[in-house]
Amino acid sequence: MDFLNIPFFDDDFYKLSFLFAINIVFLTLIIRWLYYSVTGNKDYVFTYYLIGIIVFFLCFTLKKYKLDIGLALGLFAIFGIIRYRTDTLAIKDMTYLFVVIGVSIMNAFVNKKMSYFEVIFGNVVIVAAIVIIEKVWHLKHQIHKDIVYENIENIKPENYDLLKADLENRTGLVINKLTIGKIDFLKDSAVIRIFHYTTES
Repeated sequence: MDFLNIPFFDDDFYKLSFLFAINIVFLTLIIRWLYYSVTGNKDYVFTYYLIGIIVFFLCFTLKKYKLDIGLALGLFAIFGIIRYRTDTLAIKDMTYLFVVIGVSIMNAFVNKKMSYFEVIFGNVVIVAAIVIIEKVWHLKHQIHKDIVYENIENIKPENYDLLKADLENRTGLVINKLTIGKIDFLKDSAVIRIFHYTTES
Protein backbone atom coordinates (compact mmCIF):
# COMPACT_ATOMS: atom_id res chain seq x y z
CA MET A 1 0.00 0.00 0.00
CA ASP A 2 1.38 3.38 -0.96
CA PHE A 3 0.48 7.00 -1.47
CA LEU A 4 1.90 9.03 -4.36
CA ASN A 5 4.17 6.07 -5.18
CA ILE A 6 5.69 6.14 -1.68
CA PRO A 7 5.01 3.01 0.43
CA PHE A 8 3.66 3.42 3.94
CA PHE A 9 5.70 0.45 5.16
CA ASP A 10 8.46 -1.85 3.94
CA ASP A 11 10.68 -4.55 5.42
CA ASP A 12 13.55 -2.11 6.00
CA PHE A 13 11.59 -0.67 8.91
CA TYR A 14 12.50 -3.69 11.04
CA LYS A 15 16.17 -3.27 10.18
CA LEU A 16 15.97 0.45 10.90
CA SER A 17 14.36 -0.16 14.29
CA PHE A 18 16.88 -2.80 15.33
CA LEU A 19 19.92 -0.77 14.25
CA PHE A 20 18.51 2.35 15.88
CA ALA A 21 18.11 0.43 19.14
CA ILE A 22 21.74 -0.71 18.94
CA ASN A 23 22.84 2.85 18.19
CA ILE A 24 20.92 4.35 21.13
CA VAL A 25 22.24 1.73 23.56
CA PHE A 26 25.86 2.39 22.65
CA LEU A 27 25.38 6.17 22.41
CA THR A 28 23.99 6.06 25.95
CA LEU A 29 27.00 4.08 27.17
CA ILE A 30 29.37 6.53 25.52
CA ILE A 31 27.58 9.81 26.29
CA ARG A 32 25.72 9.31 29.56
CA TRP A 33 27.79 6.65 31.30
CA LEU A 34 31.31 7.55 30.10
CA TYR A 35 31.44 11.16 28.91
CA TYR A 36 29.15 12.67 31.54
CA SER A 37 30.50 10.62 34.44
CA VAL A 38 34.09 11.55 33.56
CA THR A 39 33.72 15.24 32.67
CA GLY A 40 30.57 16.17 34.60
CA ASN A 41 29.78 18.44 31.65
CA LYS A 42 26.09 18.27 30.77
CA ASP A 43 26.27 21.05 28.17
CA TYR A 44 27.12 18.65 25.34
CA VAL A 45 24.97 15.67 26.38
CA PHE A 46 21.95 17.05 24.52
CA THR A 47 24.12 17.97 21.52
CA TYR A 48 25.83 14.59 21.29
CA TYR A 49 22.56 12.67 21.47
CA LEU A 50 20.91 14.79 18.79
CA ILE A 51 23.92 14.70 16.49
CA GLY A 52 24.19 10.93 16.91
CA ILE A 53 20.49 10.39 16.17
CA ILE A 54 20.43 12.77 13.19
CA VAL A 55 23.61 11.31 11.68
CA PHE A 56 22.21 7.79 12.06
CA PHE A 57 18.90 8.54 10.30
CA LEU A 58 20.61 10.65 7.65
CA CYS A 59 23.09 7.91 6.81
CA PHE A 60 20.45 5.17 6.89
CA THR A 61 18.28 7.20 4.51
CA LEU A 62 21.17 7.92 2.15
CA LYS A 63 22.13 4.24 2.24
CA LYS A 64 18.82 3.47 0.54
CA TYR A 65 20.32 5.15 -2.52
CA LYS A 66 23.24 2.68 -2.37
CA LEU A 67 25.98 5.22 -1.86
CA ASP A 68 29.57 4.03 -1.99
CA ILE A 69 32.06 4.04 0.86
CA GLY A 70 33.74 7.17 -0.52
CA LEU A 71 30.63 9.24 0.07
CA ALA A 72 30.24 7.72 3.53
CA LEU A 73 33.76 8.81 4.42
CA GLY A 74 33.01 12.23 2.94
CA LEU A 75 30.02 12.59 5.24
CA PHE A 76 32.16 11.49 8.15
CA ALA A 77 34.73 14.18 7.31
CA ILE A 78 32.06 16.87 6.97
CA PHE A 79 30.49 16.09 10.32
CA GLY A 80 33.91 15.61 11.89
CA ILE A 81 34.93 19.24 11.29
CA ILE A 82 31.85 20.71 12.95
CA ARG A 83 32.74 23.73 15.05
CA TYR A 84 30.56 25.96 17.18
CA ARG A 85 31.07 29.67 16.52
CA THR A 86 30.20 30.68 20.06
CA ASP A 87 32.32 28.11 21.87
CA THR A 88 35.53 26.30 20.93
CA LEU A 89 35.36 22.62 21.78
CA ALA A 90 38.04 21.20 24.05
CA ILE A 91 40.09 18.31 22.68
CA LYS A 92 38.25 15.73 24.79
CA ASP A 93 34.82 17.12 23.82
CA MET A 94 35.83 17.10 20.15
CA THR A 95 37.06 13.51 20.48
CA TYR A 96 33.75 12.38 21.97
CA LEU A 97 31.92 14.20 19.15
CA PHE A 98 34.11 12.30 16.67
CA VAL A 99 33.27 9.01 18.42
CA VAL A 100 29.52 9.75 18.48
CA ILE A 101 29.49 10.56 14.76
CA GLY A 102 31.65 7.56 13.88
CA VAL A 103 29.54 5.10 15.86
CA SER A 104 26.30 6.45 14.35
CA ILE A 105 27.66 6.20 10.79
CA MET A 106 28.98 2.69 11.42
CA ASN A 107 25.64 1.52 12.80
CA ALA A 108 23.64 3.11 9.98
CA PHE A 109 25.67 1.68 7.11
CA VAL A 110 25.27 -1.99 8.05
CA ASN A 111 24.47 -4.08 4.98
CA LYS A 112 24.52 -7.69 3.81
CA LYS A 113 28.32 -7.69 3.77
CA MET A 114 28.44 -7.01 7.52
CA SER A 115 26.67 -9.09 10.15
CA TYR A 116 24.92 -7.73 13.23
CA PHE A 117 27.50 -9.44 15.41
CA GLU A 118 30.27 -7.59 13.60
CA VAL A 119 28.70 -4.19 14.14
CA ILE A 120 27.94 -4.99 17.79
CA PHE A 121 31.54 -6.16 18.22
CA GLY A 122 32.76 -2.87 16.73
CA ASN A 123 30.61 -0.90 19.17
CA VAL A 124 31.78 -2.98 22.12
CA VAL A 125 35.45 -2.47 21.20
CA ILE A 126 34.98 1.31 21.01
CA VAL A 127 33.20 1.45 24.37
CA ALA A 128 35.77 -0.89 25.93
CA ALA A 129 38.64 1.30 24.70
CA ILE A 130 37.03 4.38 26.27
CA VAL A 131 36.39 2.50 29.54
CA ILE A 132 40.01 1.36 29.76
CA ILE A 133 41.40 4.83 29.06
CA GLU A 134 38.96 6.77 31.22
CA LYS A 135 38.11 4.39 34.06
CA VAL A 136 41.04 1.99 34.34
CA TRP A 137 44.13 4.02 33.48
CA HIS A 138 42.83 7.22 35.14
CA LEU A 139 45.15 9.34 33.00
CA LYS A 140 45.93 12.78 34.33
CA HIS A 141 44.88 15.67 32.16
CA GLN A 142 47.20 18.66 31.97
CA ILE A 143 45.52 22.05 31.73
CA HIS A 144 46.88 25.56 31.68
CA LYS A 145 45.91 28.99 32.93
CA ASP A 146 47.24 32.43 32.04
CA ILE A 147 47.96 34.68 35.01
CA VAL A 148 48.93 38.34 35.11
CA TYR A 149 51.81 38.45 37.58
CA GLU A 150 52.96 41.70 39.14
CA ASN A 151 56.13 40.68 41.02
CA ILE A 152 58.27 41.09 37.93
CA GLU A 153 61.53 40.57 39.83
CA ASN A 154 60.71 36.86 40.14
CA ILE A 155 60.54 36.26 36.38
CA LYS A 156 64.32 36.23 36.13
CA PRO A 157 65.69 32.74 35.30
CA GLU A 158 67.62 32.53 38.56
CA ASN A 159 64.38 33.18 40.50
CA TYR A 160 62.41 30.37 38.84
CA ASP A 161 61.95 28.42 42.07
CA LEU A 162 60.76 31.55 43.91
CA LEU A 163 58.31 32.30 41.10
CA LYS A 164 56.94 28.74 41.09
CA ALA A 165 56.59 28.68 44.90
CA ASP A 166 54.86 32.07 44.93
CA LEU A 167 52.37 31.02 42.24
CA GLU A 168 51.65 27.70 43.97
CA ASN A 169 51.05 29.55 47.23
CA ARG A 170 48.67 32.02 45.60
CA THR A 171 46.75 29.57 43.41
CA GLY A 172 46.80 26.51 45.67
CA LEU A 173 47.82 24.41 42.65
CA VAL A 174 50.74 22.04 42.20
CA ILE A 175 52.37 23.53 39.11
CA ASN A 176 53.97 21.13 36.66
CA LYS A 177 55.69 23.81 34.61
CA LEU A 178 55.32 27.46 33.69
CA THR A 179 56.23 29.74 30.82
CA ILE A 180 56.62 33.49 30.75
CA GLY A 181 54.77 35.32 28.01
CA LYS A 182 54.27 39.02 27.42
CA ILE A 183 56.22 41.32 29.75
CA ASP A 184 55.07 44.89 30.45
CA PHE A 185 57.89 46.86 32.13
CA LEU A 186 55.74 50.00 32.29
CA LYS A 187 53.24 48.23 34.56
CA ASP A 188 55.82 45.89 36.13
CA SER A 189 53.76 42.85 35.14
CA ALA A 190 54.03 39.74 33.02
CA VAL A 191 51.64 37.14 31.65
CA ILE A 192 52.62 33.73 32.94
CA ARG A 193 51.09 30.47 31.70
CA ILE A 194 51.03 27.78 34.37
CA PHE A 195 50.50 24.10 33.65
CA HIS A 196 49.09 21.68 36.19
CA TYR A 197 47.55 18.23 36.22
CA THR A 198 43.98 17.51 37.14
CA THR A 199 42.48 14.08 37.72
CA GLU A 200 38.97 13.96 36.29
CA SER A 201 36.48 11.79 38.11
